[in-house]
Amino acid sequence: MTDGAPAALPPDPVQLADIAVELAGRAGALALRYQEAGLSVSSKSSVTDVVTDADRAVEDFLRTALAELRPADSVIGEEAGAAELTGAPVRWVLDPIDGTVNFVLGLPYFAVSIAAQVHGETVAGCVFNPASGELFRAAAGHGAFLGDRRLTGPRSVPLDEAVLTTGFNYDPARRARQGRVAGELLARVGNLRRLGSAALDLCTLAAGRVDLYYEGPLHEWDFAAGLLIATEAGVATSGLRGRPAGTHMVAGAHPERAEEFFGLLTELGVADIG
Repeated sequence: MTDGAPAALPPDPVQLADIAVELAGRAGALALRYQEAGLSVSSKSSVTDVVTDADRAVEDFLRTALAELRPADSVIGEEAGAAELTGAPVRWVLDPIDGTVNFVLGLPYFAVSIAAQVHGETVAGCVFNPASGELFRAAAGHGAFLGDRRLTGPRSVPLDEAVLTTGFNYDPARRARQGRVAGELLARVGNLRRLGSAALDLCTLAAGRVDLYYEGPLHEWDFAAGLLIATEAGVATSGLRGRPAGTHMVAGAHPERAEEFFGLLTELGVADIG
């Protein structure tokens, strides 16, 4: 910047959310075309951690589109890793298909997840389920929406009436420990759902379709957009033991139930599994 020149304005979260929405719709349509044509499936970290040719094609599409629209930005995605640029105004966090196992099996609970970060903070996000056509979006300070409906978070009900959703790790030993904790939780909450997409689980919480959520460890692309949508809907979130929600743990609840729920998770050792 030269002397006397005005400082560059920070990126507008609403405009970034609009980009995410537009690209998510096109990416979702591409994913469905691959699904209809027949998928090529392989595994990554374990036999249960699967990837398809659609995952890679969708991420390639998103990276190419972002390079055209915003060439100065950085990108990190599940399949191709990071393309970090020094001084980039925005960092995009991509999960081309969150819930790949559901996608492969034809279960209609998977999503394209796109988040935009400025100075390490997520300021815009979109989670799109191509199977249902539901599109969740948020821009920091502007609320969260499902289509045109503003989201206001989960119910405030006693834990023994609350419906909880969670997910399990691909590593068999860690998954076994998570299963034991989930079994203990079943005796303390109303019921449990395991739906298969962290991004959509957070949106489902934001929409009030479930009352509680926890999962960890996670990758940033699993939760970045969904976490913003949940917090913009008024969900209280935590990483447990005084930490903010992040890669180690993401937990969420109605603010009136958060302290009790987070305390229960800590008591049962959820924060120690990762």
